[in-house]
Amino acid sequence: MTQHLIILPVVLPMLTGILLLYRRLGRLSVKKRAISVAATAALVGVSVALLCQAASGEVTYYALGSWQPPFGIVLVLDRLSALMVAVTSLLALGAVIHSCGGDDEKGSNFHGLFQWQLVGLNGAFLTGDLFNLFVFFEVLLLASYALLLHGGGKARIQASVHYVVLNLAGSSLFLIAVGILYGATGTLNMADMALRVAELPAEREGLVVAGALMLLVVFGLKAAMLPLYFWLPRTYGYAPPPVAALFAIMTKVGIYSILRVYTLIFSDQAGGLAALEQPWVWWLGLGTLVVAAMGVLATRDLRLLVAYLVLVSVGTLLAGIGMRTPEAISALLYYLIHTTLVTGGLFLLAAMIGTQRGKAGTRLVKGRPMAEGGGLALLFFLGSVAVAGIPPLSGALGKALLLNAAEGSQRLWLWPILLLAGLASLVALSRAGSTMFWASHRGTSGGDALPWAQCFGVILLVAAAPIALVAFAGPVSDYTQATAEQLAHPEALIQTLLPATELSTTGDMP
Repeated sequence: MTQHLIILPVVLPMLTGILLLYRRLGRLSVKKRAISVAATAALVGVSVALLCQAASGEVTYYALGSWQPPFGIVLVLDRLSALMVAVTSLLALGAVIHSCGGDDEKGSNFHGLFQWQLVGLNGAFLTGDLFNLFVFFEVLLLASYALLLHGGGKARIQASVHYVVLNLAGSSLFLIAVGILYGATGTLNMADMALRVAELPAEREGLVVAGALMLLVVFGLKAAMLPLYFWLPRTYGYAPPPVAALFAIMTKVGIYSILRVYTLIFSDQAGGLAALEQPWVWWLGLGTLVVAAMGVLATRDLRLLVAYLVLVSVGTLLAGIGMRTPEAISALLYYLIHTTLVTGGLFLLAAMIGTQRGKAGTRLVKGRPMAEGGGLALLFFLGSVAVAGIPPLSGALGKALLLNAAEGSQRLWLWPILLLAGLASLVALSRAGSTMFWASHRGTSGGDALPWAQCFGVILLVAAAPIALVAFAGPVSDYTQATAEQLAHPEALIQTLLPATELSTTGDMP
């Protein structure tokens, strides 16, 4: 059974999604909720098992149809892919439980589409070839288009139009880039492509450079890197709360893809083609941080504020990639776990606050007192401390690791920009908290008691996750350090997929 664990993060939500889209379930929302939550909880268990399997450092793969690489479709498990699947499943569990408070009933087929988005996310993290990375991108995007429109509304439809158009353009560019790289190297398997790029004739280098930079544009669009970030604030801000929470991992798909492609295919062994992305990612990451900090200060809506906080995290992660050292990669992976879970939880918390405030909603204006104001205020305080990077929660530790990883002239840029972005986040969150909880203390409280499901989802992501990341900072940072070392030395992955007996044949140019 253990050899089939790798494919379960794709097959389990796929079968669950098919079942939940089955019409005979009709409007039996209780059954749908039970099936969806149970399947997502099972996915968490599978991801923990995969995490334990990958922690040994061994790279394993699953060849679909027993077609061996580089000719067949493979799913590859290493430390990085196991980590991303685990973060996705934990975030999904908090979001799907929160949706059972009533958000899932505002439209049709929510749980089926939710599971299909998990298919695309987990497949993108596990696939071993570029074309199937494109395929899983399309699966998660198709599901996200429908989920974004869940419940309707003018603002949501407007945001979805921009989101769909930009992603269709990105998908077209992705397909063109994959075609160029296939034409130049004769393979789509990423490990095999790494070998062929290292032995590439000079006349084909221009094509590979063009394909690699086109991929950087596509991944930058997915990650919301400057100047391709304009779609993110309104898309995330107006999405249904559980969908916005799950979308917190969507930008990390772009981050993951940059890490995977440019540390495997365009690693140091690629010669003159190595580190193609480094100068672009470094400066654009810092630029994203600056723009996001200004957006955090300018916004007057809590949902948009959290969306810009996601953009702050994107800039921070991209800057970590741009430093291109194992220490920086280790630090950004720790920070990635923290920011994905906490910002996802803040989207859920913002929706709960908006419900309690009546007509004021999530706008940063004075509103009526909240029936559950004390508990929400405590959760908001914890989430603000964590996401702004204030000790003693995990955000401070993640940023400290990144600052410590900077070397030489990198410190002159990263330290002031990252610290000022954190200050901007703290100022904006303090203003939001004082407006919603302090300035709105007069009058008669309103709002019903909050459903337990919504409370559980928020507590899991906003309170439990950052506290656990601090309590287990040693083991988590050890794992991220080992992951960074594995990424810095991709030979083990290449040797696993393409044993030495096959190197002579797969290494030849077509």
